[in-house]
Amino acid sequence: MKIYADNAATTKLSSKAYEAMLPYLLEEYGNPSQPYSLSRKPKNALKKARESIAKCIGAYPDEIYFTSGGTESDNWVINSVGLFNQRQGTIITSAIEHHAILRSCNAIEKLGNPVVYMAPTESGEITPKILKNHITNDTNFVSVMYVNNEIGTVQPIEELCCIAHENGALFHTDAVQAVGHIDIDVHKLGVDFLSASAHKFNGPRGIGFLYIKNGVDLFPYLCGGGQENGMRAGTENVAAIVGMAVALKENTDQIVDNIDYVSSLEHILLNNLNSTEQVFKRNGINQMPGIISLSFPGLNGEAILHRMDLKGIYISTGSACDSKETQISHVLKAIQLEEDLAKGTVRISLSRHNTPEEVLIISQEVNQIISQNV
Repeated sequence: MKIYADNAATTKLSSKAYEAMLPYLLEEYGNPSQPYSLSRKPKNALKKARESIAKCIGAYPDEIYFTSGGTESDNWVINSVGLFNQRQGTIITSAIEHHAILRSCNAIEKLGNPVVYMAPTESGEITPKILKNHITNDTNFVSVMYVNNEIGTVQPIEELCCIAHENGALFHTDAVQAVGHIDIDVHKLGVDFLSASAHKFNGPRGIGFLYIKNGVDLFPYLCGGGQENGMRAGTENVAAIVGMAVALKENTDQIVDNIDYVSSLEHILLNNLNSTEQVFKRNGINQMPGIISLSFPGLNGEAILHRMDLKGIYISTGSACDSKETQISHVLKAIQLEEDLAKGTVRISLSRHNTPEEVLIISQEVNQIISQNV
């Protein structure tokens, strides 16, 4: 028995995406920058993928720039704003961002650019009031993630973006956990930048994109050839880009059904856990369906993870992107979770590929493990 319940870390590759990729790995391998006929199909595939991705998030095709994933997209924005923007000023972000944001900001800070790290509420929310308390006329840039990867809290991005713009600041959101899972219209949100990563929505690893609003300047990430309108040099990974576009459209087309289905799985899990006398706390507020952070007082989250692993069930503890660290995650510290609860925290993240039967088994095994006071 193998049950995968760590979908916030990475997702299963869509079979449709895989099939769409194959021709560009085996047959249509021409460099899309070349003028000869072998390159026409790859070039056209890039164009269609860009158009499809743009439509999925309410953008224009020329606002989509292909990257290697969310980390690169985040770094691109932070480094460009912090190092090359003519209007130098304070950067504001939150203390619960992914390390791709936090460590980029820390590097910028060491070079003399001031950075403010907003503390969230104890439920993990960055409220408009919190941003208003920190933003000033000197603020140049604000970055707040759309959905937290550990506790699933969905942030009020549209309102936060409005506040940033009212104060003359650019706004970026790391939407890696949100794209393909909740409805997104970048023009309605008003954001200047948005980061996404294909492997979070059943696309291939090593590919993602950055949305850059038309009219907003950003320094090129890589210099060389003229790819990505001269903003990100390097021969494009056509197969991965095609796979990403197919996976995103597949998820976006089914987004309402997927949300309803994953929500039903979540209810099954929580109802079964609540049926016992074991005390636990769910972290976060207004969570995206499927990201479930649970804290068990007096227990050890890492031990729970390893016991589940022995049973062929794969979950996470702390931040999956920082799996070598055994210390309490920065997110749990930022929401001021008591140490006893923080040490006993695991994350179960479900997807449309999970079944009710699997979720029942997960809850039964968790109940058995915690009853033994691991």
